[in-house]
Amino acid sequence: MNNLNPEKDFSNEDLITSLIESYWISVKKLAFTYVKDWVLAEDITQEVFIKCYKNLDQFRRESSYKTWLYRVTVNRCKDEFKSKWFKTLWIFDEVKEKVGENIVSAEVAYLKNYEETILSELVLTLPVKYREVIIFYYYEGLSLEEIENLLELNINTIKTRLRRGKMLLKKLFERTGD
Repeated sequence: MNNLNPEKDFSNEDLITSLIESYWISVKKLAFTYVKDWVLAEDITQEVFIKCYKNLDQFRRESSYKTWLYRVTVNRCKDEFKSKWFKTLWIFDEVKEKVGENIVSAEVAYLKNYEETILSELVLTLPVKYREVIIFYYYEGLSLEEIENLLELNINTIKTRLRRGKMLLKKLFERTGD
């Protein structure tokens, strides 16, 4: 279902159902990489698909549905960063970690395995501008051109962020001793 044909006659309900079936998990993972909280990522994912459903008629077909959904997700996550609630939650989480009350959900614990976990956690520590291009390029398999359209950045900026992000990851990985 990932190759949705925009020319095919779908009702909006059929189309959104197809998009949800194809991209729900990817959108949720993307949201998590920004907000680092599975419950919040689930809420954002729901909001993204509701917004997309309401705006299906405005989709201009200048990109794929996947790229469009990712763009909406990135924007929604960035809006979340700006909210007073999120800033308060972020500070609370940092305090919990320093106190040693770091609670890992069953879902997160299940998804982790040793090597992937270390790398994933290191990616999540990167500043957003490096994290997002690394995730889109390596985890989501988007081309540089797709990332350029998604983030509305110059392709050379994307290449630079990829290179600098990889260098930061290498330094972080060397510090872990693994």
